[in-house]
Amino acid sequence: MYFTPAPLITLKMSLFVILTLQPLLTLSLATCRTSCGSIAINYPFGIDDGCGAPQFRHMLNCSTDLFFLTPSGGYKVQHIDYEKKTMIVYDPAMSTCSILQPHHDFVMSDIQSVTIPPTPDTVFALLNCSIDSPVLNHYKNLCFNFSGHSCDEFYGACNAFRVFHLLTNSSPPCCFTGYDTVKFMSMNILDCSHYTTVINTDSLMGISPLDWVYGIKLSYSVPETGCERCSQSGGTCGYDTETEGMTCLCSSFSNYTRECAGGSLTAGDHRSSHCPLTFFNVAILLVLSSLLVI
Repeated sequence: MYFTPAPLITLKMSLFVILTLQPLLTLSLATCRTSCGSIAINYPFGIDDGCGAPQFRHMLNCSTDLFFLTPSGGYKVQHIDYEKKTMIVYDPAMSTCSILQPHHDFVMSDIQSVTIPPTPDTVFALLNCSIDSPVLNHYKNLCFNFSGHSCDEFYGACNAFRVFHLLTNSSPPCCFTGYDTVKFMSMNILDCSHYTTVINTDSLMGISPLDWVYGIKLSYSVPETGCERCSQSGGTCGYDTETEGMTCLCSSFSNYTRECAGGSLTAGDHRSSHCPLTFFNVAILLVLSSLLVI
């Protein structure tokens, strides 16, 4: 009777494991999606975990549309300008000149308030405020006039807001203010029944509220993590999902800390990156070890 030597059995089993698990491992490592609908997804954003910059982790969700996620809900992303580093989002539950909806708060997380806050030319219009509202008394300095517009004009031009005038036979107080006001005071504290937001307010002089652009414009900054170097080498900028350290995503089996192997280098540049061992690499080492034993 013939018996196969134990080292040869080990070699065959190792090869079987490698050939079996390699395609499974390849399929399990999905690449970063680069768009959601008609909106391009570039660094520092990502809709897949591990893609983009960790500061913006879990802020975007792609279903049929792209949504910006905050503690107060999901806001549809209308546009991302990567040159100006701005994002315009829209709250489908917000009142506008054409529709009046129940009020709610716009709430951002602490990190969102720092990394991607509303721009200075995004105005929050607090409507139908009580005469006891803090922004009409102790904090009245938080309200300002923008581009020459007034509460009377706002209530008179918008069908949705005329109801306030009809109920009181006068124009109830309103307040044009910035994000910091609603950041620190909820609508209940502000004692205003509704709010809306208007963007690009610096260019609204003489423009009727019917023609204003309603939404929230956010401004972000791009972290200096060496992403440009990674992109030039053919990689995609991402991060380690456990440590949140910067990673250059190069292929299914290789992630580098700075740039992809084989990428172009400028004069005097030296590679300081390394490729972490994958399961496939370890399996190869096991096979080589078994061959040495034979």
